[in-house]
Amino acid sequence: MTCAAGATRRALLEDLYAAAIAAAAPGPALERALADSSDPGTRPVRLFALGKAAFPMAQAAVGSLRRLGRAPAGGLVVPPAAGPAPHPLLEVVVGDHPEPGPRSLAAAEALARATAQVGPGDEAWVLLSGGATSLLGAPVEGLTPDDLTALYSLLLGSGLDIVAMNRIRKRFSRWGGGRLAAALAPARVRVFIVSDVIGDDLASIASGPCVPDPTTAADVRAALKHAGLWNRLPGPLRQLVVRAVERRIPETPKPGDPAFARVETRLIASNRLALEAAAARATALGLAPRLMDPVLSGEAAETGRRVAATVLTYCHGSGSQPPPSPPCLIWGGETTVTLGPAPSGLGGRSQELALAAAQVLAGAPDRSAPAILAAGTDGRDGPTDAAGAVVDPTTWEAIRRAGRDPARDLLGHDAYPALDAVGSLLRPGLTGTNVMDVVFGLG
Repeated sequence: MTCAAGATRRALLEDLYAAAIAAAAPGPALERALADSSDPGTRPVRLFALGKAAFPMAQAAVGSLRRLGRAPAGGLVVPPAAGPAPHPLLEVVVGDHPEPGPRSLAAAEALARATAQVGPGDEAWVLLSGGATSLLGAPVEGLTPDDLTALYSLLLGSGLDIVAMNRIRKRFSRWGGGRLAAALAPARVRVFIVSDVIGDDLASIASGPCVPDPTTAADVRAALKHAGLWNRLPGPLRQLVVRAVERRIPETPKPGDPAFARVETRLIASNRLALEAAAARATALGLAPRLMDPVLSGEAAETGRRVAATVLTYCHGSGSQPPPSPPCLIWGGETTVTLGPAPSGLGGRSQELALAAAQVLAGAPDRSAPAILAAGTDGRDGPTDAAGAVVDPTTWEAIRRAGRDPARDLLGHDAYPALDAVGSLLRPGLTGTNVMDVVFGLG
């Protein structure tokens, strides 16, 4: 077989994306995890579903309780978009994302009210997924919402990866760094997590609301200085860090804190699971899948160029003859975009990766051959309605013919309008999960 026919490339790539999303579906993953867990017995169960997968996880938890002849005693659902409550006793409060806003403050207050209802004899199920950091974005005591918003804006344009950002953000966040576990203690707490970070670091996912914070205030100060952000940080945030370093205010809860004595944590879905499902689907479609290492990280544009060059190499084989089966290269992870001091473009990391890849693909000797899909598994890339994009060797020139300058768009982090002009954007809608990004390269 030669490289996949052009008319089917996008359909094949979207098929692989759908397989990855289905495998990371948080509802079924939670149902399996709860089936393996011990029965809560007669203890009242309160549900706290927080993050982009809040609705499907809450629905799965309610269904699992129903099968036990039980119902939740109360709780809270904090999703990125409105929807019906999975149970009459569950309050739904929508938060803001990707940056916290007024709705996030309301969600944080709602969580305070809900945790206050948890008694020592209760059992709390905390259902966590990516995005909870922003959806519940409220400052710790002594800071204002504007302080927190300024921090998030600085971090989102800093080029730091999600793990590094969350190590910093949780220091200033009302519910990050183990503070939710402290609020729920001494109740029994079961935490079920859908990972959206490289390496599945539990202290980084959703800013680690129910796990000890291993990062000290001194670590945070050093990280901000290394990223060139310390002097750009609002004064109250710097003062808070300094006061913690000098032990004038308490540190975040650390390992060994009694708040975690009755907390159990379980990872139920991840990027790797999604990639393996995509590989299995590729095999079923007659492709030759290959899971690529290392994971995606670093600047999106640079990564996109590297991905495209690799796809071209595999598409045409190591010699003059094409490979016997169409190659399908599969990556997962999360890149970053470092913005200038006055960013004005529109897009996201997956779109920027795709546009940079399109520039390299434009030089392909066989213009009907390779294609690349880059997308976030949550269905929304940056502050846009697109998950990412699908590009091929014709995309770059098509953008030119549409009256845009793709090189300028790439430099200005303005990938969305460029890709939208030629129908390259992928718009699946919110998927209800979030296990970072996927990139598929198809020959």
